[in-house]
Amino acid sequence: MTSRRKFISKAFLTTAGIGLAKGSTLAKEDRSNLNKPFKSAFAPHFGMFRHSAGNSHIDQIQFMYDRGFRALEDNGMMGRSVEEQKAIASKMEKLGMRMGVFVVGFDSWPPKTTLASGDIKWKEHFLKTCREAVEVAKRVNAKWMTVVPGNFDRTLPMGIQTANVIDALRRATDIFEPHGLTMVLEPLSDNPDLFMRYSDQTYLLCKAVNSPACKILFDMWHMQRNEGRLQHHMDLTYDEIGYFQIGDEPGRKEPTTGEINYKHLFKHIYEKSGDQLILGMEHGNAFDGKEGEEKLIAAYRWCDDF
Repeated sequence: MTSRRKFISKAFLTTAGIGLAKGSTLAKEDRSNLNKPFKSAFAPHFGMFRHSAGNSHIDQIQFMYDRGFRALEDNGMMGRSVEEQKAIASKMEKLGMRMGVFVVGFDSWPPKTTLASGDIKWKEHFLKTCREAVEVAKRVNAKWMTVVPGNFDRTLPMGIQTANVIDALRRATDIFEPHGLTMVLEPLSDNPDLFMRYSDQTYLLCKAVNSPACKILFDMWHMQRNEGRLQHHMDLTYDEIGYFQIGDEPGRKEPTTGEINYKHLFKHIYEKSGDQLILGMEHGNAFDGKEGEEKLIAAYRWCDDF
């Protein structure tokens, strides 16, 4: 960990031009190298670089692109106005950037309801939101949408709850599949009441639904907290993984700030899939201000250097 942090600090100093003659050839080469496209399809989110780019979403997208990122994810996309969705999509299309996940938000957070109950009202509400998500996905050129089934219904046996969730997800794939869209199921670690918590359980759901429109969102922060052995569980479920998310543990900040060996994991994913799968940067910044944003970028540069 010490060597990683020393490297990142050095990379940040180089990026800032500290210790280099202004306009020197070395400084120019380093800036060019640090701004080149990442090998991996990392996807920042709005607000991550607001100190450097300002509050405008369009300016933030441009900053992300200029610093080498070629994807974006936005959990709250369904809550944005149609005009804002179109503006974001237009800017990304001009830059050739890919849209990552947004959340199919059919419930409040934390979830108070559950697809596991089999309640027809909540199932219909979920399916209605899925139909709305199709229109948003078309508008912003998205392919992946995050779905969380909600909490356990502890009045029912586990098998009945699982069957209820499978039934609801199959109904959702009937909506998404004709449009070439994919819902990605995210097992979470936020609290023990959540029905879907483990990668093998989510793998079972995907196999039972049996549709290209239903895959796993493997959030490495949640899975480190719930089950560990990230590469092992990743490999066991890889044929059903459609999307990854990132966050170091503890703290849920950028790679190199916790215990997860992201340099190794990014290399492993790249060797299996290249840049085909997007890796959403669903975490906070460990350090404040513009300096913290530069440190975050330097951390990703170090982890992407394999």
